Amino acid sequence: MYCGLGGWAEGFLAEGYDVIGFDIEKHDYGTGGYPGQLVIQDVLTLDGKQFRDAQVIVASPPCQEPSYRAMPWSRAKALNVKPPTNFLCLFYACFKLAHDAGVPVIVENVKGAQPWVGRASWHFGSYYLWGDVPALMPIAKAAFKTQGQNRNQWKQTGRVSDHWRLQGTKQPASNHLWYDVGISTYGSGTEKRKAASAMIAKIPLPLASHIARCFL
Repeated sequence: MYCGLGGWAEGFLAEGYDVIGFDIEKHDYGTGGYPGQLVIQDVLTLDGKQFRDAQVIVASPPCQEPSYRAMPWSRAKALNVKPPTNFLCLFYACFKLAHDAGVPVIVENVKGAQPWVGRASWHFGSYYLWGDVPALMPIAKAAFKTQGQNRNQWKQTGRVSDHWRLQGTKQPASNHLWYDVGISTYGSGTEKRKAASAMIAKIPLPLASHIARCFL
């Protein structure tokens, strides 16, 4: 659910699953698109009974509302007098679908969602998890280095390569052209901004693969 570029899908496909993703739009941005079978449909219009044969449901509801409210800005804090209605609707829809289907569910979101939906069961770096989270979960590695780069060079360039990517941190990798400058450079709603946001939100392969193996 809310499948984006298919981070969950990549992990489950690697473990031998058939994967069907649902989203309201197709995300590609030159990356090749969703790796599983993609259905363009609003998650709120789905019926949980159609997923009775599923092994597990995984979901990453849009996190813009809780992310913004967690910012240290007066305008963002002012929003906290009322709940993020749209976010809560999308978040709890996943649990209703899983309940109606009678299958386990894992819902991923940001740390800032906790004041609204309760404490997460686990987090893999910046990726917070609710639902039927397995008892044994991986811990995100700090970083891994190859090709002679050092951490100071990485900080100076402002880029994070696949070799320096912090495994559990929501940040882009410089092997895509739109990451050659910071995300704030791109105007809201532009294709490059959407592309960067989609990649930042993409579930890391170690996390997706681990959960896939747990539900085999």
